[in-house]
Amino acid sequence: MGGGHGGGTTYKGLTLHQPKRWHTITGKGMCAMMWFWIFYRAKQDGPVVLGWRHPWEGHGHDHGHGDEHETSH
Repeated sequence: MGGGHGGGTTYKGLTLHQPKRWHTITGKGMCAMMWFWIFYRAKQDGPVVLGWRHPWEGHGHDHGHGDEHETSH
């Protein structure tokens, strides 16, 4: 099969080469961004996912919806 360039670890015919430095740095940066996003979404949606609040109850924002929707007959 292929000649392969540089060093690496071979196990049962599969050679794993060392990643380049930019691959390692980019991978760590993407991993950090993923975890920041997960924690941000957990902060925003955690109570709904855990069943502590209904999704239609809102996020504490007051959109000015009050008694004007109610009609008295």
